[in-house]
Amino acid sequence: MVEVARQQQWRLPRPIAGLPLEGLALPEPLRAVLIRRGMSTSADVEALLSDQAPPSPHDHFPQLAAAIARLKTACQTGESLAVCGDYDADGMTSTALLLRAFRVLGANPKAAIPSRMDDGYGLNPGMVEQLHAEGIRLLITVDNGVAATEALQRADDLAVDVILTDHHTLPDQPPKAMALIHPATTPEDSPYQGLAGVGLAYIVAHTLALEMNRPEAIASSRDLFCIGTVADMAPLTGANRSLLKEGLKHLHRSRCPGVQALQQLAGLGERPLVADDIGFQLAPRINAVGRIGDPVLVVDLLTAEDQDQAYELGRRCDVLNRQRRELCDAIEAEAIALLESDPSPLPPFLLLAQGHWHHGVIGIVAARLVERYQRPAALLAADGDGLMRASVRAPEGFAVDEALKHCGHLLERFGGHPAAGGFTVHASAVTELHAGLNKLAATWIEQRGEGLLVEPEALLTLEEINHDLWAGLQKLEPFGAGHPKPLFWSRGCRVADQQSLRGGHRRLTLEQNGTERQAIIWRWPAGTAIAQTIDLAYRLTQNHWRGETRFQLEVQALRTHHAVMELKRGSGTYRMERVGPKALQVLNPAGESMICTINAIGVLESDDSRARHPYVAGLLQEACVGLGLCP
Repeated sequence: MVEVARQQQWRLPRPIAGLPLEGLALPEPLRAVLIRRGMSTSADVEALLSDQAPPSPHDHFPQLAAAIARLKTACQTGESLAVCGDYDADGMTSTALLLRAFRVLGANPKAAIPSRMDDGYGLNPGMVEQLHAEGIRLLITVDNGVAATEALQRADDLAVDVILTDHHTLPDQPPKAMALIHPATTPEDSPYQGLAGVGLAYIVAHTLALEMNRPEAIASSRDLFCIGTVADMAPLTGANRSLLKEGLKHLHRSRCPGVQALQQLAGLGERPLVADDIGFQLAPRINAVGRIGDPVLVVDLLTAEDQDQAYELGRRCDVLNRQRRELCDAIEAEAIALLESDPSPLPPFLLLAQGHWHHGVIGIVAARLVERYQRPAALLAADGDGLMRASVRAPEGFAVDEALKHCGHLLERFGGHPAAGGFTVHASAVTELHAGLNKLAATWIEQRGEGLLVEPEALLTLEEINHDLWAGLQKLEPFGAGHPKPLFWSRGCRVADQQSLRGGHRRLTLEQNGTERQAIIWRWPAGTAIAQTIDLAYRLTQNHWRGETRFQLEVQALRTHHAVMELKRGSGTYRMERVGPKALQVLNPAGESMICTINAIGVLESDDSRARHPYVAGLLQEACVGLGLCP
């Protein structure tokens, strides 16, 4: 969603002296992006673009050999075992990946996934006891388990072997299990450090299948790895990046009927997929089931072998995803009405509670409120016995986990990481809790400032949005967590036309120096006008419609364009104005002027000796970026 009606803080990128990464076959704006992301040498970029396969996992996971030996025995003897997963996309794809592999390799696996509504997160003692009663003597967890202290103790009491594969924070006391496969057990510089649950499941299945010389057991494993990794927003670095990059080449031709069904229902066609196709089309159809339905449906879909059965299961996932969207929209509308009908100022920390809200989707709505209001948000729903269960989201920079820890004395349970978390609280403690969270958020806002922080990475003219730039972007794929799609900005664009679309979206036709491009603003605030000439921050996509493909600017923020740039320093104001294609004029607080130009290699030059003063040079470099004289 674009932010226009509320306050914005545009923080333009730092200037770069000279042409960045000369000799690299990428357009200059993309080289500027890489420089600003810390890739200052060709070697840094080569590491990003490399297709080199990750090293042997045996050299990185100390307890992998023990896990493989136990699983190999289970497969050779047809032993019954349980794959204990989680109800999010990472957990469900991990579960399906191992079930598919173990069945081909000879074991008799079954899925054991807790209910979000009834059981809560992760392995629990009741699950262990039930599986033991069914004759199960081997459990392998995926995307959970390291914090399941009571369940692991119960397994030990019952002589049930447990292999833990998990990427969540390890507790101070090592978990009790026969083997632990966790990124934290790898060397500090290991490419496996960023693996999600599905990545660890892939490592186990891949290693086991190769050791048993049965590569057919992992024919669809890379496809499920791709979906789970992107869905869980795992950092796209190291092994995640190399495995995903290779996997995306083949995902559109997956041999998994369930994956085929999801792509068909999403209308993705026969083209090779990118990470965004997973994040915005496939993953929501899977996640919706874990949020408001039975996660076994997704596991059945992703392990189905019959195409017709897979399509029917996929259709049911699609229906649940539509219901999830409707639930989210209704709760969001209610939450906004509660906030904006209150005459008092917006609190630093948004905390809203309604007994009838659905636990499975309040996290999504909390994230939407963060996007809209640019402050931390928690939504609470009734959990029985006078308790409320909450999902928390926050803008970058506000640490959710630390905030909950600070207020932990008021909470029954809590957990999370810097960007998101959850807790359970007695209804009677909610007011005191909100006061404590407000205090923390107020301090954070005071330091950060109000409003949306807009941080574009490189300037583009509309003419530079062309096939060469798009080809360069494709070289930098896949984009995602840890390596996001670049946020570009353009200045002085005239709004030649605009159309309102269904769903509250707005389409713009932008013109700049004779070049036109299409832009889209998702969920445009009703009744908000757009200036005739604007600066905008956006991500570049391609829109495929009725056989036609065109560039599309997905607008993240916009502001009214001003030809003159003003920089306040102390009690004075410096006025900067562009006076030519590569020249700017500076007027200091005393009314004295100076002309500077950008030479052929992107360096500022001036006949005025004052331009060489470090203070003045800093002002000029900032103006150079702000007035569009450098990328």
